[in-house]
Amino acid sequence: MTNILLVEPEFPLPDKSRNHSHFLPIGLLKIGTWHRRKGDRVRLVRGLHSTRVKADRILITSLFTYWSEAVHAAAQFYHRRYPEAQIEIGGIYASLMAGHCQEAVPFAQIHQGLYRNGVAESIRIDFSLLQEYLDYQIVHTTRGCTRHCAFCGTWRIEPEFTWKRSIIPEIQKPRVVFYDNNLLANPHIDDILRELKEYRLAQGRRLTCESQSGFDLRLLTPHRARLLRDARFKYPRIAWDGPYKEWPTVRECVNALKEVGYGRKDIFVFMIYNHHLSYAEMRAKLDACRRWKVRVIDCRYRPLDQTFDRYVPGPKAQTADDYYIHPTWSDLQVRRFRRAVRHQNIAILLNLPNGRYVQGCESRKV
Repeated sequence: MTNILLVEPEFPLPDKSRNHSHFLPIGLLKIGTWHRRKGDRVRLVRGLHSTRVKADRILITSLFTYWSEAVHAAAQFYHRRYPEAQIEIGGIYASLMAGHCQEAVPFAQIHQGLYRNGVAESIRIDFSLLQEYLDYQIVHTTRGCTRHCAFCGTWRIEPEFTWKRSIIPEIQKPRVVFYDNNLLANPHIDDILRELKEYRLAQGRRLTCESQSGFDLRLLTPHRARLLRDARFKYPRIAWDGPYKEWPTVRECVNALKEVGYGRKDIFVFMIYNHHLSYAEMRAKLDACRRWKVRVIDCRYRPLDQTFDRYVPGPKAQTADDYYIHPTWSDLQVRRFRRAVRHQNIAILLNLPNGRYVQGCESRKV
């Protein structure tokens, strides 16, 4: 029997960010459940905490590369507490920048990709590891992605696209949050959505669902929109990663969601900015969403090898020494775009005329 300590570092999760509102160390929970079934003693800690439990192995997860300092701090902290324990680091940062991680914490073993080739991937999670009650759970129906977007690390970490035919055996909570990078690319997604529609928890309670990532606009058909609605998906999100000229396809997706009953308070469009599309083109995309009366979730681009991000919201100017600024963007444009998104979202939420919260938004007819 091995004593295993699972560690989630103190990541700087934004308090008000919908993108991180459902965050859980899902990888650690799967690994911990698998080891418990083998008869090992498992303890999960979130942050840097002194603990008197015995630890033979310490498994530390990592997230975005620009949060690498939190991973290094956790490794150093628990190495001092347990100098004889074997420390292993896995997750996104460890997989994408194994050399950088190894140099920062030479006493640790760096693990790339899924733990032991995905041995715990479909396991029914033991949520008692969290020592707190949650009414939701995180599920994957796929790993990898059929797309190879330049800004994304998913297909690099998980080069093989794999899928499940059903996730019913994994369901334990009334709210299911899907963390698939491209949920609709699962070749069995229609069957999965039909299963979710019919599934009942104890006492006949129905599920509600949500996808953390945006839906692939090339795969979101009117038929799929109806299946998503029937499966009680909340806050559907469309991923508009491409140029402004894709607006007819995006509008078709928006209309398909509206046709099945989603309204302006429900639909979101994901947009990545501070990337290869210019500020002017991103404002044109934002203006299109205003006319369709749908809100925007903006995602500021950081390179996959960026190991820090000290961006501070607000009017204060910063430079590329503080955070990544694309060569075709400026610090002022980054801040203006974020502010325009916030103002426009408020206006749409409040149903103000023309979706305007402040004056000065560019206009383009679509």
